[in-house]
Amino acid sequence: MSDDTTTGRRDGAGAGSATPAQPAGVRTVRLGLARARYEVRSYFRQGDTVFFTFLFPLVLLTIFSVAFSEQPFGPGVSAARFYLPAMLAAGVLLSGLQNMATDIAQEKSDGTLKRLAGTPLPVVSYFIGKIGQVLVTATLQAALILLVARFAFGVELPADAASWLTFAWVFVLGVATSAVLGIALSGIPRSGRSATAVIIPITLVLQFISGIYLQFSQLPGWLQNVASVFPLKWLAQGMRSVFLPSAFESAEASGSWQLPEAAIVTGVWLVAGLVLCRITFRWIRKDG
Repeated sequence: MSDDTTTGRRDGAGAGSATPAQPAGVRTVRLGLARARYEVRSYFRQGDTVFFTFLFPLVLLTIFSVAFSEQPFGPGVSAARFYLPAMLAAGVLLSGLQNMATDIAQEKSDGTLKRLAGTPLPVVSYFIGKIGQVLVTATLQAALILLVARFAFGVELPADAASWLTFAWVFVLGVATSAVLGIALSGIPRSGRSATAVIIPITLVLQFISGIYLQFSQLPGWLQNVASVFPLKWLAQGMRSVFLPSAFESAEASGSWQLPEAAIVTGVWLVAGLVLCRITFRWIRKDG
């Protein structure tokens, strides 16, 4: 394999050999953090991944902000401010679910996971590394989107601590849920080559029915009910509660931001994703 795989073994599995007397839990976390550092470095070395997951929401925010700059969205609400919550939510989905599912499917296909199976790297450490990579890249992505929205398009960001606290828990819960669901979905593609063709349509459909590109309240009622089953709708709604004026709350399908429901639905998907990861994840495909 390439130097990246070799580095992954040194940063991940090999890091624990010097201190075998460490408690198992401490060693697992330490290996996971080492693996996360390697994953972050590998992520930013892949130009196509950086563009289509890291920069893509920023590109869309720029396009929407310019294309709909003359369209009225409400008093004091520009196109950039209107689409900012949606792009933040889309960024979490792309950095988590899409990136994880395609990346791990590729690792299964090219033999990376098979090689890792022969090292002391525990599965839990591997999960920590993957989720850690998503948390780091999604945080950098969100910061970049917020900076561009504020300084390039003049979007007024919240000034109160309560709004930023809401943003923090919605963001962290969304990142964790998207990452574990991406790991769980990585077993669906039959090969690394087909991963993009399988995963991208799933993420596109979720974005269109969850109020990312279209106003959620304008969708048919039955489609709103379908979208409400999935976490992206709630993630986008939580982001709107932070960055849009309170007057927009009445425009939601339920007439409120429903933050407790957002936490419950997303939390249920997080637990389900963790269970699926633990049950279905294998270093080597059974059919391989």
